[in-house]
Amino acid sequence: MTIPESVPYGVGTARAKLVDRKAGSPTGAWRPGDDPGHRRFLEIGDLPLDSGEVLPDTVLAFETWGELAPGRDNAVLVLHALTGDSHVTGRAGPGHRSAGWWGDVVGPGRAIDTGRYYVVAANILGGCQGSTGPSSTAPDGRPWGSRFPWLTTRDAVRAEALLADALGIDTFHLVIGASLGGHRAVEWAVTYPERVSNLALVATGASTTADQLAWCHLQELAIVADPYFLDGDYYSHPVGPVRGLGLARAIAHTTYRSAAELDARFGRAPQGEEDPAVGGRYQVESYLDHHSGKLLARFDANSYLIVTHSMMVHDVGAGRGGTQAALGTVTARTLVVDVDSDRLFLPPQAEELTRCIPRTVRRTVHSLHGHDGFLIEHQQVGAILREFLAGPDDVAHSSDGVR
Repeated sequence: MTIPESVPYGVGTARAKLVDRKAGSPTGAWRPGDDPGHRRFLEIGDLPLDSGEVLPDTVLAFETWGELAPGRDNAVLVLHALTGDSHVTGRAGPGHRSAGWWGDVVGPGRAIDTGRYYVVAANILGGCQGSTGPSSTAPDGRPWGSRFPWLTTRDAVRAEALLADALGIDTFHLVIGASLGGHRAVEWAVTYPERVSNLALVATGASTTADQLAWCHLQELAIVADPYFLDGDYYSHPVGPVRGLGLARAIAHTTYRSAAELDARFGRAPQGEEDPAVGGRYQVESYLDHHSGKLLARFDANSYLIVTHSMMVHDVGAGRGGTQAALGTVTARTLVVDVDSDRLFLPPQAEELTRCIPRTVRRTVHSLHGHDGFLIEHQQVGAILREFLAGPDDVAHSSDGVR
């Protein structure tokens, strides 16, 4: 398939343009001059936002795998979680610090088979792996920093729809998202029902709960309280808000795993030769420190705030008559997957999605790992997706767990 140099789109004043380049917008861990790896870029231009502002010079980084069929009916959109990115599958290497985050689910011969499907994944708008975000260069030549506008789930989906237009995709065979990616997936199905044939919502919900808002708020406080946050304008400073971002990640990671798993893995064991009685750490403290350090190597604190904010304000029923009314407009054949030990996205959220979306089947992943079970239990997740994708065009409501 030949990709056009530019395509018109329905919002804004510019024309979206696909480009291949060695350098793009400077965003956090990925900066001009770095090898873009498998990333490509959509230059959107001016993007109107829900806030009423317009984001100029908008760029969306993305990756693709497989080939778009002549009938353009085999496209799959995979939407990542809070600190994920477009590198869904593939090896670590130039431009990619680690292997794809869902490589056991997406790839040749996997449940989402890149030999059969044309898989598309974008780095979320506001992120820091090539898409326009707070560390990108504003029109005045300086990083956006504190001036970057707040974004919503709908803003991110609007940008992704422009990417689909540019790739020549009228309808996705499957839109699948997990966690915050599931927020975008359900928004896709409500905003563009004619463009989503099948929908998979994994460990996610139709709106953010008060409990989730509380956890998000603590993470925001951790970042902005760092003395080196400098109100978000830290890019020219030799020290950034690494302590605040690390603490935010530790708080979040605690919600991603179950209490039972942490007790089983670590208990009250000390870390190596350290003695907690005299200031040393327990193993679980070292574990959280490790994951905090990993995030610091690849993520921007301002992007963390922007994307977390989009999670906080997520409500698919806002302005649409409420959640039930909004979900009732979904026409896609839908799969809802929850994780039985998830303490971030609780069963009532999966129940609401299953009850309100007309053609829905629900499956449960059984795991000790909590919310991260959708990343770890790849055999269960793969089996559930294979069953769903191989199933009939019509499904009745079902809440059977996978066995």
